[in-house]
Amino acid sequence: MRIDILTLFPDMCETVLSESIIGRAREAGHVDIACHNIRDYTEDKHNRVDDYPYGGGTGMVMQAQPIYDCYEDVCKKAGAGHLHLIYMTPQGRTLTQSRVRELAEFDHLVILCGHYEGVDERVLDELVDEEISIGDYVLTGGELPACILADSICRMLPGVLANDEAFQQESHYGHLLEYPQYTRPAEWHGREVPEVLLSGDHAKVDRWRLEQAVSRTHERRPDLLEAADLTPDEAEILRTLTEE
Repeated sequence: MRIDILTLFPDMCETVLSESIIGRAREAGHVDIACHNIRDYTEDKHNRVDDYPYGGGTGMVMQAQPIYDCYEDVCKKAGAGHLHLIYMTPQGRTLTQSRVRELAEFDHLVILCGHYEGVDERVLDELVDEEISIGDYVLTGGELPACILADSICRMLPGVLANDEAFQQESHYGHLLEYPQYTRPAEWHGREVPEVLLSGDHAKVDRWRLEQAVSRTHERRPDLLEAADLTPDEAEILRTLTEE
């Protein structure tokens, strides 16, 4: 997969996406990520990419021309007439794991990072395929959300994680939150690891983990269960919980 990020702060995105698992995935060739400085495409002699909003108001608005030219250059170098462009904005649809899985099927994605008071609506109307939010709050720019989106997509790609089970058993991959995890020592600050995890009985461990996942989801995110197609075992556990 190829991901191009259009931003005023490419070094910020590069720093985040060059570390840890995603950094190693890039080095291994599992994903190709490029960060482009929108400012390089401005036609303004003072190197400006923003201006005052029509109608008045506080703050500045990113201009359409530099964004458009940056995106067109990415498409041209990719040999594509149009690439799927995502704009990171609090006004977008909230990112979910199911959408991450869908986006991971694309061969090439472009992510646009807004800044200041936002982006000229005309370039959004002309280029953007979807708007995505990472939550109901506002940040100083779209760089961190873009890194979050890229990270969540990249870890779904073949070869990035050690094995598919690494993400298939996690919170939000399906409709359950992840079960509690423990490591050594077996006793810490008077708290002991659940005995079943030390039993060596894999069937009992699997059942315990499922019970914990259903219980945790029921307690913290019951909305996930309401919309889910539960397995017989999950339905049985949930029925027991609701009867208690």
